[in-house]
Amino acid sequence: MRRPTVFCVAGARPNFIKIKPVLDALDERDVDARLVHTGQHYDESMNDVFFRDLDLRAPDHFLGAGSGSHAEQTARVMLAFEKLVDENRPDAIVVVGDVTSTLACSLVGAKAGSVVAHVEAGLRSRDWDMPEEINRVVADRVADLLFAPSPDGVDNLRAEGYADDQIHLVGNVMIDSLFANLDRARASDVLSRYGVSSGGYGVVTLHRPSNVDDPDSLRSILGALGRVAEDMPLVWPVHPRTAAKLDAVGVPAGLRPVPPAGYLDFVGLQAGARVVLTDSGGVQEETTALGVPCLTLRENTERPITVDEGTNRVVGVRPDDIVAAAREVLADPPPKRAPALWDGKAGARIADALLAHLAADHRYRPTDRRPVTG
Repeated sequence: MRRPTVFCVAGARPNFIKIKPVLDALDERDVDARLVHTGQHYDESMNDVFFRDLDLRAPDHFLGAGSGSHAEQTARVMLAFEKLVDENRPDAIVVVGDVTSTLACSLVGAKAGSVVAHVEAGLRSRDWDMPEEINRVVADRVADLLFAPSPDGVDNLRAEGYADDQIHLVGNVMIDSLFANLDRARASDVLSRYGVSSGGYGVVTLHRPSNVDDPDSLRSILGALGRVAEDMPLVWPVHPRTAAKLDAVGVPAGLRPVPPAGYLDFVGLQAGARVVLTDSGGVQEETTALGVPCLTLRENTERPITVDEGTNRVVGVRPDDIVAAAREVLADPPPKRAPALWDGKAGARIADALLAHLAADHRYRPTDRRPVTG
């Protein structure tokens, strides 16, 4: 029997973390698994260091998409990926998360006739101002297999009319990578490098366009963080899209901007933090798994399980609300809770379900959610 060919697509920092457990699980089985790097994130701090830290093997294919507007980047990824798919005719294409590459490659795969599998399916913020929401909804719509990380994702997919046989509750691949690397991350010298000690500092991440692109919004949030930093230092690995704006808005005392952190360093920072303030979806999940209090600087979250069963709290972006929430959680940290199936085995569940689907030789189409042969 011919070995199935599976393209595993990654393009941005969160994708590298999510695709690693899936790729490892496929490599352990009789599969021709190929890593496709779209090049959406291509600078050393957002790319090469994560490959090293995760021990992620070199890409089999690099598309070199580069930056640009959403339309430009989507078009470049689609053009390059379509050529690659036409030349190789993969049996399945695995896309992860909700970035531009996820959208672009799922569309190409669906039109090419490959089985499309979406890892992290079913997450919904219901905020159509977020590009990520559009990406994840469209990827789910054209996918054959929907791998949900949590029960709320399954509920969302069922409510939207997807067939039960498409939907698989598999757990969280981000947590697979976290647990696999936690000891190495805790051994990092990142705390001493930044002059902080475990439990004596907080961590900040900011990258959402709604928070950082408008100088007034960014200035307002930084003002609130400056007030929080009066109680303890806040280490802030600055995202590249934010760094260029800091000269115009200023950085309050106590808030410590540092270069973008590698994966191990950032996990080490989170693990030792007293609180994390973020607008990142993945950080909401990682802090929940680590039992570290998290304050989400957004009006909504597509990861409600981190609120219902974890350590996360959605506080919005009003300065007084941010400061009040930070002081509350520092005085009374939430209990540690771990969602079911966040156990480090999601990648194996995904590989097994995908190979079982390929062996059954059927697909789902968006116009007919029943399985069809051929």
